[in-house]
Amino acid sequence: MNQAPSPHQPETIRERVEAGAEGVALVAPQNQPMAGQIVDRDEVREAAQSRVEVTQAVLRDFGIEAVGAVMDPDPALALDDAVRAFAPREVLLSCLYDTRFGLTRKDLVEWAKQRFEVPVTHIPVRIEDDAVRWDVTHALVVATQTVASPDLIAHLKRRAAERPHRYTFISPPSGQLTREEVCDRLAHTLAELYRSDVDATGQPMSPAPLAAIQNAIEHYRVDEILISTLAGEQSKWLREGLIDQVRSMTDKPVEHIEAGRAEVPA
Repeated sequence: MNQAPSPHQPETIRERVEAGAEGVALVAPQNQPMAGQIVDRDEVREAAQSRVEVTQAVLRDFGIEAVGAVMDPDPALALDDAVRAFAPREVLLSCLYDTRFGLTRKDLVEWAKQRFEVPVTHIPVRIEDDAVRWDVTHALVVATQTVASPDLIAHLKRRAAERPHRYTFISPPSGQLTREEVCDRLAHTLAELYRSDVDATGQPMSPAPLAAIQNAIEHYRVDEILISTLAGEQSKWLREGLIDQVRSMTDKPVEHIEAGRAEVPA
């Protein structure tokens, strides 16, 4: 899996478990930067680890335990290493349509089907398809302390019931929460949305909130932005003026929702 979790992953994995699969192993390659892009290698590995941990936590919410690992940035090497390490009976390959690799730009899915003796099933990530659908609103949800708030989850479900939405969550650092805690909270929310057939994905982000939002706008289709914070003076994001900063940075609609309370301000 080289993308953040999507509704199709737990659904497909659950089908395999119910059919008798004895174990589940999740493997993520470290995403390779685009040409000319300067990146922090530790951040790249941490992002891959977050994808694995969020997906593990989503599956756990559905009663499925899975082991996880972060592999080589090269997807072909990552697949080779994973198959050798875990000896699976089937490979579920979650990636974009027409994912290619190497100097000859080989098709990853077709390469894997020819490479391995076990069945290879492609779980397509529908980013390109969703991007051109006029009836789907792509909402960027920015939340960390409140990402698992029942208020926020209910609000997102109501919006999705009124009009089809695809939610992309980003959870920048906030307060004393560890990355593992954020992964668990985010996974709970994704699982709740999946149970209501709401399309959503997301992962923790390492940059500060404003930089994380800028990065998301550059890399994803974003029709609107929803920022969820703690109430009033509890929220560091509010005290620092994040909402106004985002509104001055983009012409996209920005909604602010206060959801939940916490003992530790953030």
